[in-house]
Amino acid sequence: MFDRTQLSRRRFLSNFAFASGAVATGVGSWVIPAPWANAAEAPIKVGIATDLTGPIAYAGNADANVAKMVIKEINAAGGLLGRPLELYIEDTASNESVAVGNVRKLIQRDKVDMVLGGITSSMRNAIKDPIVARGKTLYIYPQLYEGKECTPYLFCTGPTPAQQCDEFIPWLIKNGGKKFALPSANYVWPHTLNVYARKVIESNGGEVVFEEYYPLDQVDFSSTVNRIISNKVDVVFNTVIPPGVGPFFKQLYEAGFLKNGGRLACVYYDENTLNINQAAEIEGLASCLDYFKVLTKENPFDAKIQAAYEKDFPGNFLFAAGSAATGTYRGLKLWEAAVKEAGKIDRESVAAALDHAKIAEGPGGPAEMVPGKRHCKMKMYTAVAKGGNYEIVGRSDGLVDPKEC
Repeated sequence: MFDRTQLSRRRFLSNFAFASGAVATGVGSWVIPAPWANAAEAPIKVGIATDLTGPIAYAGNADANVAKMVIKEINAAGGLLGRPLELYIEDTASNESVAVGNVRKLIQRDKVDMVLGGITSSMRNAIKDPIVARGKTLYIYPQLYEGKECTPYLFCTGPTPAQQCDEFIPWLIKNGGKKFALPSANYVWPHTLNVYARKVIESNGGEVVFEEYYPLDQVDFSSTVNRIISNKVDVVFNTVIPPGVGPFFKQLYEAGFLKNGGRLACVYYDENTLNINQAAEIEGLASCLDYFKVLTKENPFDAKIQAAYEKDFPGNFLFAAGSAATGTYRGLKLWEAAVKEAGKIDRESVAAALDHAKIAEGPGGPAEMVPGKRHCKMKMYTAVAKGGNYEIVGRSDGLVDPKEC
């Protein structure tokens, strides 16, 4: 996991160009040209801003791959409004200052019609103003996040706290225990998610024993582990992120937390992050997401998407929900539906149609925007890690409301 996240720029550049046929247009900038020319109108330009290099490159590369796959599919079906799609990709490099400059390229130089991207909430907050306010461009944010993003012309297609906590936390209390610890990375997503999680824990008869925040690069959690063990915590509801999460889970395992019946829970954990630790170190870890690969065994559409992705992009950048790949797929397909309904590509028309857009099929099932809320209803699944893979142990009855805006 950590080997693949520390992706060198030289290695990335060669692999990316080989895999996609992309043309470099500057440092961290790529374009995949429209596959055919339309004499009457120029191509529709789609911008992707994501972490192709940096600590979470495993997620950003997967998101870029999904965008390439979906745009290729749309073009193969005749494009949109009789026009081909041209894909512009900028590396946000897990660095907000780099990202702002590169996103401005998408808006000012490339004049894209829409931007999709950003993984961390700090990245979304850094790039949304250059896109939406100053750039007057539609923005789709695909990652699970802490909620409360109600900016006009910014649409969210990943899960929110209500979607990840309302059914998941009662399951954890029933299948773990009532005493929770909330160890957390010190930035906006954990702080805001924990406010919501605490309310759900306490309203269901649980107790938050402690809630702590650590620097993003912290790797020694000995004092935290001691507190968890000494307070007989039942459930560690984790929002520590890489690079700290691997050492943290390993230290908990070595202290006997799992052996003594403790339950790990982490709502961003997907197939990518399963590889951070040895399987035994996270045995029984529970997550709640909009998609897990094991669904391909029961859902033909999920199997079709997964097979197409793995054929085009074999390797370590996995199609996974916690890495925003499913939100990227969902966002592009909802945007496609909105463009078709609007019959034009200007921001006002597409935003009006996207406000109520629906897709009958997507990763994990159908999805639809909640009118006036700019957030997405979707199915949710609870899964548990067993032997290095996930097993589904719970699922929503239907599409779950994001309860935002």
